[in-house]
Amino acid sequence: MTRPPDRKPGRFLPGDVDEEGTSWSRGGTGPAALNQPEDVPDHIPGRVPHQRRTDYRVLSLIAAVLIAVMIGVTCVDVVGRYLLNAPFGPAYELTQLALAALVFIALPLTTADGGHVEVDLALHLFRRRIQRLLGRLAGWVSAVVLAYFAWRMVLLGLNQIGDGARTADLGLPLAPLAFLAAASCGLSAIIMAVRSPE
Repeated sequence: MTRPPDRKPGRFLPGDVDEEGTSWSRGGTGPAALNQPEDVPDHIPGRVPHQRRTDYRVLSLIAAVLIAVMIGVTCVDVVGRYLLNAPFGPAYELTQLALAALVFIALPLTTADGGHVEVDLALHLFRRRIQRLLGRLAGWVSAVVLAYFAWRMVLLGLNQIGDGARTADLGLPLAPLAFLAAASCGLSAIIMAVRSPE
């Protein structure tokens, strides 16, 4: 171990190697800081301040319920189909609707967490200030795209109301799903526009 003896256990600086032979390229504390600067927040669930907010928890609960519904519908359909020879008719439609709703419920959560896929192959070549500026620019571009999606979803929902669009098996209206998508994209656009790059 190359960490000097006067340094606290679990604390590593550039060039240090831990007990398992892992090289730490930057500072930080513990495994969460591997190859990360000290100012990168710890994204362990329950430790990020916005994850303790009521709105975040409500959306997370709704997402969990939708996952449970999809699991339940699939299990009922499989058991009915293969053991009782009586498949659950609306299973496919319910799964489609629940999955679509789940995606749009989870979109603001993913945006708030900064969990979208980012490719930053050359970002490390720039100074920290330029990195933050590019992060802010990417956030604004993403916000504009999400706002456009929200607008298109509102138009789609209004068209579906006018056409009376419904699902084939259960006859459920499709417009509420479009409006959910619009609200989700709009909220995500706001989050993306105001969130500061890490």
